[in-house]
Amino acid sequence: MAKTFSRADKAIEDYTIETFHPEDKVLLEIRKRAEKEGLPDIHVGPMDGLHLEVIARVAGAKKIVEIGILAGYSGVCLARALPEDGKLFCMEYDPKHAEVSRVSFEKAGLEKKVTILVGPALDNLPKIEKEGPFDLVFIDADKPSYPAYLNWAAQNLRVGGVVLGDNTFSGGRVADPANEKDPARGATVKAIRRFNRELATDTRFRTTIIPTGEGLTFGVKIAD
Repeated sequence: MAKTFSRADKAIEDYTIETFHPEDKVLLEIRKRAEKEGLPDIHVGPMDGLHLEVIARVAGAKKIVEIGILAGYSGVCLARALPEDGKLFCMEYDPKHAEVSRVSFEKAGLEKKVTILVGPALDNLPKIEKEGPFDLVFIDADKPSYPAYLNWAAQNLRVGGVVLGDNTFSGGRVADPANEKDPARGATVKAIRRFNRELATDTRFRTTIIPTGEGLTFGVKIAD
């Protein structure tokens, strides 16, 4: 019998948190401050943040692009993996979110490694292309634009570089193509299904999906 792909087990979750201690005081402060500032509680989870840091370290990332930073929680996790001369380029549409994240990077002592560009990501991404090729691109922004973000990442990652897409189970809705017709979430489901399909079939990448609570699609660029 094949082993199961994922599991939802509160006891395992509690054990994992207790064993790996993914959230320290700096990250917890970001979460609490964001709540006081009225930002939505849609940060990556503590274990997901740890995944990001570990993956970035394994990739030997020196230049990272994050699309969608909210309060800077995931950005801090990624920036912690950078060497002293490393750089994190952050795309954030909302000026208030960008300002909250600036404080987060400062409190974490990482502000010198971070550049934040405010406005539509598809307008700002071309502005940093001269800094590439990049080692890792993390996508966690408006879901209908995921395929466009993937297209940019495919063109601007080095061979051996990593692209990560968060929320790629789309709350479980991604499994049923009928959900693409949902009047409220159909556009999101359609875009995420397209993102996963394109990354899974693109011969420039070798791709898997990590069965986190929200789904983390993980592609490694193997050819130009």
